[in-house]
Amino acid sequence: MASGRWWRGSWAERDQVERVDLYTRQSLYVIAALMNGVLVLGAQPAIDGHPAAYAAFAAGAVVLSVAGGWAMRDAIRLYPQAGPVPVRSTAVLVGLAAVAVPAASALPTDLPQAAGLVVAFSLAWGLGGYRDQRVAWATIVAVGLAAWLPGDDLPTAAYGLLAGGFFMLTVRLSLWLLDIVVELDRGRDAEAALAVAEERLRFSRDVHDVLGRRLATIAVQAELAATLAGRGDDRAADRMLEVRSLAHDGLKEARELARGYRAVDLAQELDGAVSLLRSAGIDATVAVDGLPEEWHEPAAWVVREAVTNVLRHSRATCVEVSYADHVLAVRSDGALPAGGSAGAGGSGGGTGLAGVRARLAALGAGLEATRDGHLFTVRMVLP
Repeated sequence: MASGRWWRGSWAERDQVERVDLYTRQSLYVIAALMNGVLVLGAQPAIDGHPAAYAAFAAGAVVLSVAGGWAMRDAIRLYPQAGPVPVRSTAVLVGLAAVAVPAASALPTDLPQAAGLVVAFSLAWGLGGYRDQRVAWATIVAVGLAAWLPGDDLPTAAYGLLAGGFFMLTVRLSLWLLDIVVELDRGRDAEAALAVAEERLRFSRDVHDVLGRRLATIAVQAELAATLAGRGDDRAADRMLEVRSLAHDGLKEARELARGYRAVDLAQELDGAVSLLRSAGIDATVAVDGLPEEWHEPAAWVVREAVTNVLRHSRATCVEVSYADHVLAVRSDGALPAGGSAGAGGSGGGTGLAGVRARLAALGAGLEATRDGHLFTVRMVLP
């Protein structure tokens, strides 16, 4: 339960939870004080014949109200925990009540009944918010005795017990509702934090997919250009120009990612994959007719990651991308021996494939990576 400096700051400076907290606390304090105030004002006829006794009764009511408010404050701070029950405020209130009950019995006229109800109501308001069941039952017994013993009047005792029980229930329900508001606010904050974390994860995966693919392409083209330059082949300059173009495209895609505007197009991804693989001397074939349009973008994720893995972790000579029977498959030969390269194992447990698998799982699709000798296959299984 909120326990900060709730009395500081203007109403406009508080958020909704702080306003509910302040309203609940002040309502409980005010109602508790008003109930004892009504009892004191109702006993005013005793002023004429017994002014000193009435003054003592009124002073005692004020002291008990303050002690009850102190105990209630500690109960609010402790809620929703059941314990440990604060000792000082509870002991002061119970001690004052133990002294007030026999003192009330000595008052004249109808003051004993009113004084007994003041004691009973102070106990009910002050201790009613504690969730410890032992404290709750002890409070109910104390409320009944406090309402009955001073005046030895059963109707007054019954009224005090019923009213005291109602006051205890009021305090508990008020604190329960306040706790729900606090928990809802915490849940909203947690939801916002999760949304931020999810967006960061999405962005990191997109950066991995886009920049990883571009960097792999640049590496292949640069290696080819170096080989051509070593042979004195004039085509090396064209390859380096292509590397520059790829670098510009990668920078553009990175900027689009930062703005959140980039969408993945399957046709472009397939064309780029075929061009890249053929540039690396790898034969590539594509046959994805019949793939549902709503699955084009997820399929593009799979193709991008699978082709990136082929370039990084295999010595493939042929790659085939196909779709049939609700399965998109990317098959490649030349898989390195198990343990020979990160991500080349038969389980397909690389971080890139794991990220794509998680994204597909959110859409209801699955991702499988299997190895059979030198053949490595990545499958996207549609629901």
